[in-house]
Amino acid sequence: MNKKQIEFFKAILNRQIDELLHHADHMMSEMSFQSSQESESMDRASADTDQSLKLKIRSRESLLIQKIQQALERIEIGSYGICESCGEDISILRLKARPVTAKCIPCKEEEERIEKLSDN
Repeated sequence: MNKKQIEFFKAILNRQIDELLHHADHMMSEMSFQSSQESESMDRASADTDQSLKLKIRSRESLLIQKIQQALERIEIGSYGICESCGEDISILRLKARPVTAKCIPCKEEEERIEKLSDN
């Protein structure tokens, strides 16, 4: 992968993490405001359900932030775009579709196949 491509993916990852952090800040301040405004029991039940959903979303966003940070670390150490399983290059199309990926398609498919077998 050349320097221009690395900078392209670095910019995408940094933009994604900025958007996620901004969204998280907005969601947390919204949750704080809502909890101070609720009074009726039906409103409270609805708000609790809404808050629970928001916390689940926040948890998923936190995991994505971790993956983005790991991808940025791989850029810094020079291993970004190299499959962590087989050591082959990950295709640019795959990285464009999922910039946080650490595995090429064949290795990811094999991992998912093994996970599916172990779930049965």
